[in-house]
Amino acid sequence: MRRELLLLDMALVYLRELDNQTKFAIWQIEESAEELIGKLQLDDNERNTLRQLSKGKRTLHWLATRVLLRYLLQTDKYIHCPSDANGKPYLPDYPYKISLTHSFEYAGVMLSTKGECGIDLERVMNKVVRIKEKFLKKEELQFIHPEHEVPQLYACWCAKEAVYKLQGNRGVSFLHDMTIQPFHYKPQGVLYLDLQKKGHTTRYQVYYEQFKDYMLGFVVE
Repeated sequence: MRRELLLLDMALVYLRELDNQTKFAIWQIEESAEELIGKLQLDDNERNTLRQLSKGKRTLHWLATRVLLRYLLQTDKYIHCPSDANGKPYLPDYPYKISLTHSFEYAGVMLSTKGECGIDLERVMNKVVRIKEKFLKKEELQFIHPEHEVPQLYACWCAKEAVYKLQGNRGVSFLHDMTIQPFHYKPQGVLYLDLQKKGHTTRYQVYYEQFKDYMLGFVVE
């Protein structure tokens, strides 16, 4: 894998190419909504979507992912990025599968021509300890190391969220349908997740890493 950290006048803070088919980037949102809108071309449906969003972070997250998408696609043309019936975004005019994420002041986009993909970014906070039984089974909790409990829990959460986005169907349970295999936590690593769906089990290799005060998880078919 090739990794590159960027510190530019623009708010792109992290660009990574997993291979020649898959890449993702993270954008630090420093602009106002008006400044972000000025970087985009929006149709009537998208402007209506913006009006329906609550003001503040939700609007900024939506706009920032579209600006970042334009950067990754290297185009100044209008980008049609609708969502399917399950809320999964897609690009009808490009050969890429896509996944979007956002958390507080950051937004991220992942693109792949290899297959479906998923990415998740979360700010690491101690409150995850209170809800760990809601998304991890007893056998999964057994391999959580007390010394790294909070970041390891976030690595598990981001992995499950990334696979959830990849598979694209609502109704899949983090607790009941996804199982993470035991792994030793490191600030950057790989884990394996089994998804049980319609009587079939699929194993995914999920990458995770600490990014500043955040945890990042990403996966490709």
